[in-house]
Amino acid sequence: MSERAMSERATPRFPSRRSLLKGLGIGALALSSAASFARRSLAETLAEETTRLPLPGGPDTRKLTTSFPEKGEMILQRTRPPLLETPFEVFDKGIFTPNDRFYVRWHWAVIPTDVDAAAFRLKLHGAVNTPLELSLPEILELPRIEMAAVNQCSGNSRGFFQPRVPGGEWGNGAMGNALWTGVRLKDLLDKAGVKPGAVQVRFTGLDNVLVPDAPRFVKSLDIDHARDGEVMIAYAMNGTQLPLLNGFPLRVVVPGWYSTYWIKSLEEIEVLDKPDDNFWMAKAYKIPDTPGANMKPGETGVPMVPISKMVPRSFLTNLTDGAEVAAGKPQPLRGIAFGGDCGVARIDISTDGGKSWQPAKLGADHGRYSFRGWQAEIALPKPGSYSVMVRCTNTDGLAQPMTPNWNGGGYMRNVVEETALTFA
Repeated sequence: MSERAMSERATPRFPSRRSLLKGLGIGALALSSAASFARRSLAETLAEETTRLPLPGGPDTRKLTTSFPEKGEMILQRTRPPLLETPFEVFDKGIFTPNDRFYVRWHWAVIPTDVDAAAFRLKLHGAVNTPLELSLPEILELPRIEMAAVNQCSGNSRGFFQPRVPGGEWGNGAMGNALWTGVRLKDLLDKAGVKPGAVQVRFTGLDNVLVPDAPRFVKSLDIDHARDGEVMIAYAMNGTQLPLLNGFPLRVVVPGWYSTYWIKSLEEIEVLDKPDDNFWMAKAYKIPDTPGANMKPGETGVPMVPISKMVPRSFLTNLTDGAEVAAGKPQPLRGIAFGGDCGVARIDISTDGGKSWQPAKLGADHGRYSFRGWQAEIALPKPGSYSVMVRCTNTDGLAQPMTPNWNGGGYMRNVVEETALTFA
């Protein structure tokens, strides 16, 4: 598939207000009727089919499931709360990840299984002049924006960490790219009137804890970041309403930052006049304050800071590890890349272990926070085993490293990827 075909096929349409209002009503009914998924037993939820997902610590295969509402075939990492990984072949089909194949990650088991769109209200309160409770139609009346942005779990690719670390053992599929439609958080904050002295904005979703005294999953942004005009409260992705499992009816979109801040099923925005000291800000999602968030296993005394901005990554998508291709003939390569918190400047390919690199051709630019397609061609005259390496350099001049990082959370992996090929 050519880059042009990928781009044209995958670019979503901008939804109209009328279609969204109609969809929200239909969505509430459909989601309510699908609520039983959260109560299914493990045996009922597991699919019989499996897919190869070789990880250093095993297992080499994962179950595939089609048992979750509004979702196609997904890699099942966990049932409750749902952790569903996008099969990697999906990323070769287009720049935008289809909603029904978009990965899913929740923190607590009590997640919303139905939402009454007509009764729903988004609450905005705290250090503001005018507390708000906004209905979905009222939110849809506000000026809307559209932005393509990658949503990536902080622990995407954690399963490749060596030594292994605890947490969801994701492959490379805990990410996705969507065209998000919504309203600026800044406009909501301006509507409420932020009081002088406000320092952060905290977000709370409809999900809840399973055990008493456990901390609800909430996250905060500094006030200047929250008001930068890019942070969005989204009500649609890829031209249709958000799926329930991806945050219906509203979710926070923080372009260029890891998805821990992208609170799903948002119900409350609170403006704080002091730094947020809740568990999920003060203790969880911390990374070493070192280049590449890197430390040695067992190392102590390393200063830690909250995870925030993403880093560049790139992938080969049209060939899988171990594929056999013809020697002496031009072999097309294609893939995707993203720059992290800025755009993609260049993609380079190596077939000699990084001794030399050749530039790839970049595809259409859908914005600095989006996936960007790339294409290249290689021809190796002699049969044998080769490794194709792909490296992204972003517009800030940051390139992917040649060696993997390590930290106890399994966060921010972005090493140059290698794909082993046999030329015969």
